[in-house]
Amino acid sequence: MRRLIPASVLSVCAEISASRETHATLDSLFIYAGAPGEPPPGSKPAKALAWLRNTNKEESINPLIVLGSLIENYMEAPLDPENTLHEDSIKDRARIEAVLAQCELQYVKGGKIIGSLGTSSRTLGEFIKDRDLKSVEIEFNRALSSVEISPREAVSAASNILESVCKVYISEERLDMPAKQDLRAVWTVVRKHLGFDPSKIEDDDLQKILSGLISITDGIGSLRTHASSAHGAGKTSYKIEPRHARLAIHASHTVTLFILESWQKKERD
Repeated sequence: MRRLIPASVLSVCAEISASRETHATLDSLFIYAGAPGEPPPGSKPAKALAWLRNTNKEESINPLIVLGSLIENYMEAPLDPENTLHEDSIKDRARIEAVLAQCELQYVKGGKIIGSLGTSSRTLGEFIKDRDLKSVEIEFNRALSSVEISPREAVSAASNILESVCKVYISEERLDMPAKQDLRAVWTVVRKHLGFDPSKIEDDDLQKILSGLISITDGIGSLRTHASSAHGAGKTSYKIEPRHARLAIHASHTVTLFILESWQKKERD
């Protein structure tokens, strides 16, 4: 389905691109992104806005594909604290993410604009319950999109997704929910019920991998507690960098999919 760029997104992205580019680089950027026609006349803001509106009118192209390519560099270029434009770049990314979210859209790595999880009536837990892996994947992409801007938030998201999987599993399987419902507690219930016990695995290599998954999950929960935005920094301040946040997200992704695939196998057996 061809979806138009919403008016509010048009305005914000036109304003940001006009402020970041010269006339020449603005033309090059829109042509690279696949915007139709010749550069419109006028000032940079007027030109950018008109070109985006023309993109919506051109039936032969997908406006969101053009938009994704247009803002890709703004969303993914490495941030340099030594650069005088560092703060402006952070603010621009936050503005784009916010206006996309208002329109139930989101940017994902690689210059793609996709629909968000939909209306607020459906929660992550419901997607997990339905075993809608594509939507779970979108949640991980959402976490990755905040890595550069707020790695602490991304760490919190990585833990929250995994915790949600465990809580839905406990509820669906009608298990006793632990009194303390943090990641370590709910993960312990789930892994025991699914038989994730390294001592019962005969293959030494799989035993090592499974032991590692248990340690990884404990680490994700601990990192969230000690260093994410979900808690105060305390006496020891963790300096969470984007690479740490990516590690937590990718690790959480691996464990989450293993739980869901094991759950599906358990239901088939």
